[in-house]
Amino acid sequence: MPTELHLNKSYKFKILVRFIIFVAMNKNYSLEDLTSVASKLIASVENKTLLFYGQMGVGKTTLIKEICKQLNVLDNISSPTFSLVNEYQTTNEEKVYHFDFYRITDEEEALDIGIEDYFYSNNWCLIEWPENIENLLPLEAVKIHLTILENEQRNIQLK
Repeated sequence: MPTELHLNKSYKFKILVRFIIFVAMNKNYSLEDLTSVASKLIASVENKTLLFYGQMGVGKTTLIKEICKQLNVLDNISSPTFSLVNEYQTTNEEKVYHFDFYRITDEEEALDIGIEDYFYSNNWCLIEWPENIENLLPLEAVKIHLTILENEQRNIQLK
């Protein structure tokens, strides 16, 4: 005889919200929609470690700049291609870490900068080229896939 699963209303609501947000975050957008996309993304994630996947020029850094703007980052946001990580301060005295692992050739390099300390600091960790350190990523991190479409449109999918 099958057992019925009883979920409290709060948990059911959370599942419904995640489903709705997931559907909303599988969408096409343009540069004009970037503020809205970043806002929905920030509101929908349950984990502050965000992994940005996509080819060169897809707009990973551009989206991260908008996310940082909405998180009230005070600093100038730029891709940390050579330094691997940039640390930004927010108006609330919080930290945001922006990683770019494009040039990394060995996961040991990420371990050398103390990547695990960053991941478990409870601060925002925004990671470009996470596939280059796949074995080190927290399992609960949010995967964001960006693709280029026609007419300067992009597609974003949360996974």
